[in-house]
Amino acid sequence: MPEPSADQGAASEGVCIVGASGALGFGLALRLGLAGTHVTIGSRAAERAEEAAGRAHELVPGGSFSGHDNLTAVGGCEIVVLSVPFRSQAETLGNLRHALRPGQLVIDATVPLAAAVGGRATRMLGVWQGSAAEQTREMTPEGVGVVSALHTVSAAALTDLAQELGEDVLLCGDDRADKQRAAGVIERIGGLRCIDCGRLEMARITESLTALLISVNARHKTHAGIRLTRVPDEQWD
Repeated sequence: MPEPSADQGAASEGVCIVGASGALGFGLALRLGLAGTHVTIGSRAAERAEEAAGRAHELVPGGSFSGHDNLTAVGGCEIVVLSVPFRSQAETLGNLRHALRPGQLVIDATVPLAAAVGGRATRMLGVWQGSAAEQTREMTPEGVGVVSALHTVSAAALTDLAQELGEDVLLCGDDRADKQRAAGVIERIGGLRCIDCGRLEMARITESLTALLISVNARHKTHAGIRLTRVPDEQWD
C-alpha cells in the first residue's frame, strides 16, 4: 500500500468532497488523502459521511479524513468538489446556498447522464442552462468560483490505488485563476495533468465525454481516460 506523501502533508489546502460516499468522490478522497491533503467528506447524513471517512482511513491509514453533514463540511473548506448524481445536484446546491461564501471554489464533476432518470448511462440529458456546471454557477452565490472538471477520470481507476493514472483532466471555467487553483488541487494526484479547455460553456462538451467513455469501457472492458497530444505541460506558469 502506498504511503501518503510527506512533501505535501500539512501544507496542502484541505478539500471538501460533497458526494464522497459515491464512486468518483470516494476515489478522489483516497487519492487526495494519499497525496497528503486533509479531505472533509460531506453527505446529507453525517453518519454516512463518517462511515465513508472511516473506510477511506482503512484504505489509506496515513491519510487525514473527516466526515460531516454537507453544511458543516462545506463551511469549513475553501475548495469544494461537487460529486453527486445529476438528479441530486439542484437539491444539493439549494441546500448549500447559504453555506457557500465568496472566495470559495466549487469544482463541479456532475454529469447529466440519462441514468439519473432511469435511462441509459451512454445518453445525456438536456440541461436548460447548457451543462450541469452552468447550472451550478447559476445556483451558487456571487463570488463563488465554479470550474468544471474530472468527467473523464475513471472512478474505478481512482479507487484502485495500485493503478497508475497517466491521463489529462479537462478544466472549463470563466476565470483563469479559478482554473489554476483547481489544477493545483487536482494535480496533487499523481498521474493527472490539467488542461485549460476554455470557458465554462465548454463543459457541455466535456461532460458528454463521460457517456462516450462509458461506452468505450463497456466495449473494451477497461477504464479508459483521455490524453491530449502536443499540449505543453507548462499550463499554469
